[in-house]
Amino acid sequence: MSDEVQPGFVRVRMDLSYDGSEFSGWAKQARGQRTVQAEIEDALRTVTRSKETTYELTVAGRTDAGVHARGQVAHVDLPVELWAEHQEKLLKRLAGRLSKDVRVWSLTEAPEGFNARFSAIWRRYAYRVTDNPGGVDPLLRHHVLWHDWPLDVDAMNEAAQRLVGEHDFAAYCKKREGATTIRTLQELSLVRGDDGIITATVRADAFCHNMVRSLIGALLFVGDGHRGPDWPGKVLAAGVRDSAVHVVRPHGLTLEEVGYPADELLAARNKEARNKRSLPGAGCC
Repeated sequence: MSDEVQPGFVRVRMDLSYDGSEFSGWAKQARGQRTVQAEIEDALRTVTRSKETTYELTVAGRTDAGVHARGQVAHVDLPVELWAEHQEKLLKRLAGRLSKDVRVWSLTEAPEGFNARFSAIWRRYAYRVTDNPGGVDPLLRHHVLWHDWPLDVDAMNEAAQRLVGEHDFAAYCKKREGATTIRTLQELSLVRGDDGIITATVRADAFCHNMVRSLIGALLFVGDGHRGPDWPGKVLAAGVRDSAVHVVRPHGLTLEEVGYPADELLAARNKEARNKRSLPGAGCC
């Protein structure tokens, strides 16, 4: 699959953030629901006066309805002359056009070989939860999950370490036809802050659908004592969905950052990420 920028176009990297509370996820929907992608593309079309043309965004990680992003990355290919005409004022014009729950922070010419999705080497999410018996601070209610059982963070961290590494995460993903569920989970750790909020940091080369929220659901079951620290690892090894693993609600989840290699390695990473993965020693059938 070729990803070369067409002649006469320039690839522009876009760094952005959004509060996902009122969005039906990132990706455009056939029935016209409000989505982040559609909102930005509409604004881009308006401020560049491209009435008949939509310049489509490619994003590092598609987020589900209700999920937030602080460090999302996308790219868009724009005609060279349009970019030259609007480059200096485009950021401010987008700020004036976009709704207040989505912001574009920078627009820069991307280096050769850059693809917001396929060039990424990791995505880092945070999931925030509190076990305060009184509930969630009203000012944080759209970003923190309330769990109404006391949570043992040490037990959750013990369980989390058994999930780190390259595995087939089929037990924690919503299976999609033709897509692999093999991922490298680089970090999974939890810290309780002075405010009592527990923040889980989840970093991987990529994620399959519902993976983060399923992992957190399993760890919460360990934290509140319903399962032992070895249980999430056993579920992973079994390779099938376990009805006890709940996909936690989306509002506690935020895409915090996307990592990319050095410019000279972008094209190679772009190509590598498109290859379907298998675990070492896996058979063909």
